[in-house]
Amino acid sequence: MQEMGTGLEKIYVERNNRRMAYGYTTGSCAAAAARGAACLLLSGRAPEEIVLLTPKGIRLRLRPESCRMNGAEAVCCIRKDSGDDPDVTDGVLVWASVRCTEGKDIEIDGGTGVGRVTRPGLEQPVGAAAINRVPRQMIREAVLSVCEEWGYAGGLAVTISIPQGVELAARTFNPRLGIEGGISVLGTSGIVEPMSESALVASIEVELRMRAAAGDRFLVISPGNYGADYIREHLNLDLNRAVKCSNFIGETIDTAVELGVQGILFVSHIGKFVKVAGGIMNTHSRNADCRMEILAAHSLRAGCEAETARAILDCLTTDEALNLMEKVGVLHPAMETMMEAIAQACDRRAYGKLTFGILVFSKERGELGRTKNFEEVLAQCRGGLEESEQA
Repeated sequence: MQEMGTGLEKIYVERNNRRMAYGYTTGSCAAAAARGAACLLLSGRAPEEIVLLTPKGIRLRLRPESCRMNGAEAVCCIRKDSGDDPDVTDGVLVWASVRCTEGKDIEIDGGTGVGRVTRPGLEQPVGAAAINRVPRQMIREAVLSVCEEWGYAGGLAVTISIPQGVELAARTFNPRLGIEGGISVLGTSGIVEPMSESALVASIEVELRMRAAAGDRFLVISPGNYGADYIREHLNLDLNRAVKCSNFIGETIDTAVELGVQGILFVSHIGKFVKVAGGIMNTHSRNADCRMEILAAHSLRAGCEAETARAILDCLTTDEALNLMEKVGVLHPAMETMMEAIAQACDRRAYGKLTFGILVFSKERGELGRTKNFEEVLAQCRGGLEESEQA
């Protein structure tokens, strides 16, 4: 951590009897650096401390490593701190340069070490800097607040640079995704939560044991926030009873079998569970990424032409592949066989000792498929909730 307080000193998670520190994202660094540069540009004074409210609601207090004028533009940099998360970007310097423009817009672009999108299908359009939506919004809000503070009504051009990003990009999946020249500026909450793999698996096991000890015969599980949001919005289940299993599908099933529960309700974005259809039980991309191969195989089985299968293999995202599958009329039959494959893979992992209800969705399309037992398991989960409330 930096010498001064960042606002994260009292925020941690305990895993395996160890306190693990939170950190902050490249998006937070970029927004703080942009705010610092804008302050210097519009006030003439370099801030000693930059205060940034993250989307998670945590207020960061960050000290610039450097903040100075460079001709007509102001530049400021923040050093990334990933806490106890094993992140390749830990310690990198994130720079922002800010200059006045004739218009009234806030223009945001990437400089050295920030990748550029070269293929369609990603969050940003082709040609744009790989600065994702939430970081862009954070940067915009950070500089607009400075403009308001100093009564400036003109435009600003903000350029984010991460010099080490050119070298670090080779250690990420960016080149394979069609992001060239550097890393991406990421983060949806502004905060990095520590994700030590062994500690994370242990924490998941603890949560599962707590749910079983509370009398849950059927466990409600999602890999992450997308699944949790879907459960809350569409299934009328208490999220306090749901467990996030991250990428560890296999370990979660193993623990459920060990605990002697009756079944699992899995709700997942297709980007995760499409891999389970291929028997992949750790869905992190560094372990395996056969999403397009699996979608292409089930599309072929549903009757698509070889040309379509080849096009699916060239897709970057599952949404892009789903659009192709729908266009040629194989989306629904392919999802039916894929859901069967997912159910079989989970059943094999559990040695037939659990009943699974599984729903797969996408953000764009909503529900894509569910297993035959889904309604039965959902009813059991709701019944268990009612029993718990009556007790």
